[in-house]
Amino acid sequence: MGDFQVKVQPKTYDVVIVGSGAGGGMAAYELSKAGLKVCLLEAGTMYDPQKNVTQLKGPWESKRRGASTQHRPFGDFDACYGGWKIDGEPYTKEQGTQWDWFRARMLGGRTNHWGRISLRFGPKDFKRRSIDGLGDDWPIGYEDIKPYYDRVDQLIGIFGTNEGLENDPDGYFLPPPKPRLHELFIKNAATQTGVKVIPSRLSILTKKIESTTERGACFYCSQCGRNCSVAKADFSSTNVLIYPALKTGNVDIIPNAMAREVLTDKEGLATGISYVNKDDLNEYQVKGKVVILAASACETSRLLLNSKSQRHPNGLANSSNVVGKYLHDSTGAALGGYLPTLFGRKKYNEDGVGGAHIYSPWWLDNKKLDFPRGYHIEYWGGMGQPAYGFGMNIQMLNGKYAVAGKQKEAGGYGASLKEDMRFFYGANVGMAGRGEAIPVETNYCAIDPEVVDQYGIPVLKFNVKWSEHEIKQAKHMKETFKEIMHNMGAVITWGGDDGPENSYGLEAPGKIIHEAGTARMGNDPKSSALNKNNQAHDCKNLFVVDGAAFVSQADKNITWTILALSMRASEYIVSELKKGNL
Repeated sequence: MGDFQVKVQPKTYDVVIVGSGAGGGMAAYELSKAGLKVCLLEAGTMYDPQKNVTQLKGPWESKRRGASTQHRPFGDFDACYGGWKIDGEPYTKEQGTQWDWFRARMLGGRTNHWGRISLRFGPKDFKRRSIDGLGDDWPIGYEDIKPYYDRVDQLIGIFGTNEGLENDPDGYFLPPPKPRLHELFIKNAATQTGVKVIPSRLSILTKKIESTTERGACFYCSQCGRNCSVAKADFSSTNVLIYPALKTGNVDIIPNAMAREVLTDKEGLATGISYVNKDDLNEYQVKGKVVILAASACETSRLLLNSKSQRHPNGLANSSNVVGKYLHDSTGAALGGYLPTLFGRKKYNEDGVGGAHIYSPWWLDNKKLDFPRGYHIEYWGGMGQPAYGFGMNIQMLNGKYAVAGKQKEAGGYGASLKEDMRFFYGANVGMAGRGEAIPVETNYCAIDPEVVDQYGIPVLKFNVKWSEHEIKQAKHMKETFKEIMHNMGAVITWGGDDGPENSYGLEAPGKIIHEAGTARMGNDPKSSALNKNNQAHDCKNLFVVDGAAFVSQADKNITWTILALSMRASEYIVSELKKGNL
C-alpha cells in the first residue's frame, strides 16, 4: 500500500454534484443553464435512453422472456439497473428490523423507471405538527415552494385536472387521457364508497409543450417503465434534464464513481469529493466551490456520516446528531382480484399511458379516525400487453368456470390454455394505498463499524420499524379496498385475508422506494441538518437536494417536491455565488 496515491483532478468546478436522479439532474440542468461549470458524479453506468432502447420490444425478444434478474428486479425491459441487492455493496440491519433498500446504479437513477406519479404537497403537508402534534413542521410553507412547482410543471410537463382541492393543489396541467373501461367501474364503485376519484397527475406529455422542441407527445404504448426512447414523452432525469444540460457544454459526467467522502478544509468548508473509480478501483478527488449531494436519502447520509474531520468529528453537517435519523418511507398495502362482468370481453387496444388514468387523493379528516395521516389510492387492471409471467390472479371455484354456458376445467395447455387466457384477459383489477408515515428519531440508518463494501467504504446499518399509526392506516386501506371491490362486484383473490398477524399486508419500510428524511431541514441547527434553502447549517457551501432533506413525506409521492426544492436551492446557489457568499 506504500505506493498508493490519490489522483486529484486538475480542474476546479463551480459545483460538484453527487447523484444524477431527480434532485441531481435538476441541479445540473439549472446550474449549467446559469453558466456554472458542473461536475456530475454517478455511482452507476452511463445510460442514454436513445441508445439503450427497450421500448416497443415484445417479451419474446428478451433472452429471459422479460423476466426479472437481481440487477433488474422489475423485469428485463425495465429501464432501471440496480435493485434490492447489489453484489459487493451490502447493507446490514439491526435485529428485528424490516428494511428493503432499492438502489439505482445508472445515469438518471430511479427516474428511468418510476411511475411518473407527480403530486404536489399541499399547505397542510408542511405543517403537520401544528395539526396533529406529531413529527415536525417544515421551515417552509406551500407558498415558498409553489412558484417552483409551477415552473417544474411547465418545464417538464404533467397532465391532470384542476379540482380546487385544498391539500391537493392545482397546477399547470395538460389534458388527461380518458379512463379505461375497468377504471370506469372502479370510479363508480369508489364514488359509492365515498372515495373521491379524479384523473391521475402524471409527468407524461399528452401534447407537446413550449419548453422543449425535442420531446413529442405520448402515443400510448403504456411502457413508461422502459423510459420513453421514441418520443421522450415521459419524465426521466436523463431525457429531460441531464442530456439537455450536457448540450450547454458546462457539464462533465464521471460515471462509475463511488463517492467515499466529502472533502473539507481546515475551516470545515467543503472542497470537493473523494471517490473510487469502479473501473480501476483507484481513488480520485474532484474539487468544487460548492458541493451538492443528491445520491438518494440514505446514500447521502452515508456519505455525510463517513465524512469525518477535525472540524466535523461526528460526520459532516451532523453537529445536531440527526443525520441518518427520522428515516421513513411511504406506507403500502394492496389487494386484487377480477371482475366477472369483464370475462370474455371484446378485445381492443386500451394501453393508454404507463399507469392508471385515475387515482384517489386522500378524502377524509384524520381527526375523526384512529390514525393521524392519510394515503392516496393507485389503481390497476384491464388489458395491458401480455408479458412474461402473465398472472391474472384468477382463482376459480372448485377449479372450474363457465364458458359458453358449459362448465370447464381451468388450466391445461395448448388450445385449452389459450381459451382460458382469452376469456380472463382484461378482467383483472386491483388497488394499492400509498400513505404517510410519521418520521421518528428511533428510525434511522447509521454507519456499521464492522462492514465495508468492495470499495472499502463503511456501509449503512438500518434500524426501522412501523408504529401502530402505520398499521392502523393499512387496516383502513384494506377495509376501503374491500368495500370498493364489493361495490364493483369484483372477486378478491389476493390481499383480502391480511389481518393483524401480518399488519394487514403493510409492506416493509423501504419497499415502496420513497425513503426520505435522513438529513432534514429546519430552522434550529440543534435539531436539523439543513436550513430552509437545503444548505447545511454546519457547512455553508454544502447542499442536499434529494429526499434526505424532507421533514415529512405527505400522502404523496415525493419526486415532484424533490424537483421543486432542487430548482429552488439551485437558484439560491447562483444568487449566493454572485454575491460572493459561497
